[in-house]
Amino acid sequence: MAVKRDYYEVLGVSRQASSDELRRSFRKLAMEYHPDRNNGDPNASERFKECSEAYGVLSDPEKRRSYDMFGHAGVGAGAAQDFGDFGFGDIFNTFFGGGGRPRRRSTRGNDLRHDLTIDFEETYRGVEREIDVGRQAVCSVCAGSGAAPGTSSVTCGTCAGAGQVRRQAQSIFGTVVNIVTCPTCGGEGRVVKQPCARCHGQGRTEERKRLRVRIPAGVDTDSQIRLTGEGEVGLRGGPPGDLYVVIRVRAHQHLRRQDDDVVYELHVNVVQAALGDRIEVPSLDGPVELVLPPGTQYGQTFRLPGRGLPNVRSGRRGQQFVVVQVVVPKDYSPEQKALLRRVGGLTGKPQKVSKGFFEKLRDVINID
Repeated sequence: MAVKRDYYEVLGVSRQASSDELRRSFRKLAMEYHPDRNNGDPNASERFKECSEAYGVLSDPEKRRSYDMFGHAGVGAGAAQDFGDFGFGDIFNTFFGGGGRPRRRSTRGNDLRHDLTIDFEETYRGVEREIDVGRQAVCSVCAGSGAAPGTSSVTCGTCAGAGQVRRQAQSIFGTVVNIVTCPTCGGEGRVVKQPCARCHGQGRTEERKRLRVRIPAGVDTDSQIRLTGEGEVGLRGGPPGDLYVVIRVRAHQHLRRQDDDVVYELHVNVVQAALGDRIEVPSLDGPVELVLPPGTQYGQTFRLPGRGLPNVRSGRRGQQFVVVQVVVPKDYSPEQKALLRRVGGLTGKPQKVSKGFFEKLRDVINID
């Protein structure tokens, strides 16, 4: 199976390209590879479809954001914008405006949002979940036409099927002609005389559907997964919108996320810090033994490579940082106090805290 090329590469633009740059690049490529200009060349046709698919995703802010986060997995199948039946007049109108036969478009359905909460551990390995979504679906009685069984929609008498009407008005510059959407049919060119009794001519009814969602490893709170065509269907057979699953991640009991890295605060007592110790610390892969050297200081950080979370795009794992917190008890017995005084007399003058220590600590454990 052929590997899909990066959409930015397809359009020949950078990942920081503006909407105008995307538009200009697609316009140039569409004119170059459109089948009407290449005598049905299959290579040109495939290239045109590839460019159309890339522009269909990158020109939509939500789809582009999802693609930037998850790559092709984030936009799923069916992302291509339907340019297959465009003639050159249509392309010219799309980018420059102008005359030509009006193109009737059915109303696209609404996009939907579903919030899904997962555990911290599930962001490490990825997970599949089933969700129930309420939405407007195709009416089972009229099959989305909006017309009662045995009948059909008829050509709109106001616009004669064009979906648009011309209105003239007088101004100081003379007669001005405006072309507007037909108020009778809403631009569809057809009207329903006998509406379906179940959907009342809308062509859609409320339903609940169970969907399976694959959540890739490495997602974070506010990550979005787009399920193409799983939103609400449009009026009277209009194409469906998309469903956006917005992720919420529960906090871990011990670990805290920082981009693709995780941070663990290790609490030790004064003796462990002074003499060193071997301590098990939690990680996403299970307990890991950490060797605490003698003379460990408060705020000292140890790095565990490859123990963080996988990057959602590359799959490469981050690191785990273990930050030492020396815990000093508040209550001592007289014997303990005496021992500490003896130890304090052997240690000499206390060391000064190095400049920038607290700034470094704040950077590591992300304390504001």
